[in-house]
Amino acid sequence: MSNYLKKINSPADLKRLSVAELSLLAEEIREEIIRVVSRTGGHLASSLGVVELTLAMYYVFDLPHDKVIWDVGHQAYAHKILTGRREGFSTLRQYGGLSGFPKIEESPYDFFGTGHASTSLSAMLGMAVARDHEGRHEKIIACIGDGSLTGGLALEALNQRANVAGNILVVLNANEMAISPSVGELSHHLNRLISAPAYNRLKHEIELAIRKIPSIGLRMVDVTHRLEDALKHLITPGGIFEDFGYRYFGPVDGHNLGSLIKIFNNIKNMDDPILLHVLTKKGKGYPPAEKNPEGFHGPGAFDIKTGEALSPKKTLSYSQVFGKALISLAEKNRKIVAVTAAMASGTGLVPFAKRFPNRFFDVGIAEGHALTFSAGMAALGLKPVAAIYSTFLQRGFDQIVHDICLQNLPVVMAVDRAGLVGEDGPTHHGVFDIGFLRIIPNIIIMQPKDGRELPALLATALSHPGPSVLRYPRGETGLHWVKPSFSPIPVGRAEIIRKGSNGVIWAIGEMVGTAAQAAELLQARGLDFGVVNARFIKPLDHELLLEAGRQGKMIVTLAEHALSGGFGTAIWECLDEAGLGGLQILRLGIPDQFIQHGPIPRLRQDCGLTPEIIAKQVEERFILEKSEDAAGFTPG
Repeated sequence: MSNYLKKINSPADLKRLSVAELSLLAEEIREEIIRVVSRTGGHLASSLGVVELTLAMYYVFDLPHDKVIWDVGHQAYAHKILTGRREGFSTLRQYGGLSGFPKIEESPYDFFGTGHASTSLSAMLGMAVARDHEGRHEKIIACIGDGSLTGGLALEALNQRANVAGNILVVLNANEMAISPSVGELSHHLNRLISAPAYNRLKHEIELAIRKIPSIGLRMVDVTHRLEDALKHLITPGGIFEDFGYRYFGPVDGHNLGSLIKIFNNIKNMDDPILLHVLTKKGKGYPPAEKNPEGFHGPGAFDIKTGEALSPKKTLSYSQVFGKALISLAEKNRKIVAVTAAMASGTGLVPFAKRFPNRFFDVGIAEGHALTFSAGMAALGLKPVAAIYSTFLQRGFDQIVHDICLQNLPVVMAVDRAGLVGEDGPTHHGVFDIGFLRIIPNIIIMQPKDGRELPALLATALSHPGPSVLRYPRGETGLHWVKPSFSPIPVGRAEIIRKGSNGVIWAIGEMVGTAAQAAELLQARGLDFGVVNARFIKPLDHELLLEAGRQGKMIVTLAEHALSGGFGTAIWECLDEAGLGGLQILRLGIPDQFIQHGPIPRLRQDCGLTPEIIAKQVEERFILEKSEDAAGFTPG
């Protein structure tokens, strides 16, 4: 085995290696990525697919002078290893360790933080404008996958290119597209010709000469451009990019280091907007990932020899319960259809797609479109269920307001990954959706306390005549499949888990179980607190809440969501509107900060959301309030 990797501490170190040595280094990098991700989990297949691309790009360009933006960041592990984080790579996605995504504060080589798809082209254009404004000349490069290119933001950025100066490079990494051998070979020869410096110098000199021909010079230059464009349109798939104003090169083999280095060198000093189309294979170099790239998109820890998960799921996840419940309901109602934005597997909809292929729609990475598309179906009588991660639902806020809620259309938004998600970190924690959803008229928002309650709330959402949101967390339910109840729960009806004379903890989702444990701890300390499973965040069970308020009980709210504008705020507003705002109210949830990556139990501890910390906070507030009441203190 070669031993080049330990000598690489920055991209500058690559320039001392030959192409043959870079190929050996690529093998080492793959082995290191597989070794670490097999223990930490992470985005494996996509990172394995861009090792040669990363090496070639960093070999030719001058980082950190030149800037590279990795769209989404799923494929950035080789980037991290090559930019001074080799020794710390084993801490990937671990609490206090390296982020799984590019992160500005982590490294001077992380030029733009990513984690959501389709942002790189917009960021590239903005950085190019800033560069030109300051009179600098570095190359700004965006690496984007063919999946991310389906996102509306990426298409908007392509459309705006005409208003921005040149010296930018888009590397389109296509790992799904197949090009026939004949077209690919012909394209390869064309790219070698039109990217060669000699060709471009000759082309420039000929154009200057032709322009000087009286009367017909400019027209002849235009004709030569049209002939070149026609040839490229005929034998390459890049016509659409040429129409957007980019000079297109490709497709090229993304695993041939020699070819990649040659074409990067050829286009390095071109001042035009360039798009280089690269073909790669997801999971390259690791057979289990090559055979099952979707399964190795974001695996947990696994056995390297077999590819099998080290800790296989023992019970159904919330996503799986949702998917099974939706199939059961759809079998009885042909108007139910399912929509996802390139997350069929993650949202548990693959079985639905197989069972009802004509009633399942994957719209690609286009959450806003998914929502308006759903609204269109609802407008003509269907019952669409759009399953989208909480953190990605943020991208469709206007569509929820304008296209769904304003028109009061019965779209069900199944909000997966609601709450802390663990090792993916702040770009993926679903802790803001309640805050931006509950301000919208016509919407109802609900969350089950566990997997058993999820099917009934899904049935509630589908029977509701207007917009509805069903949010649920990542992780296992503790359930093997049992026949669930599909009896709809009356909208706004909470559930009393236990009664208490001193106060009551209002909780949602998995925090209901946490609240029950905290109440037991409080009981041992001589405080009698009840627990309510709110189930509905909007509308709240006003009658039950005001009953506790009128009895003067202390109210505690508990949600794995941002405190600002969240569940606790909704509870306080309800009490205040009823003239009970002076009650003892303790709101517990996610503090006003972005929460780092790490195991969910540790993150909950940091946020004060464990039974022990909750019980301590409730006890301290209860004692404080009682002592102030005894002293005659009146809250302001």
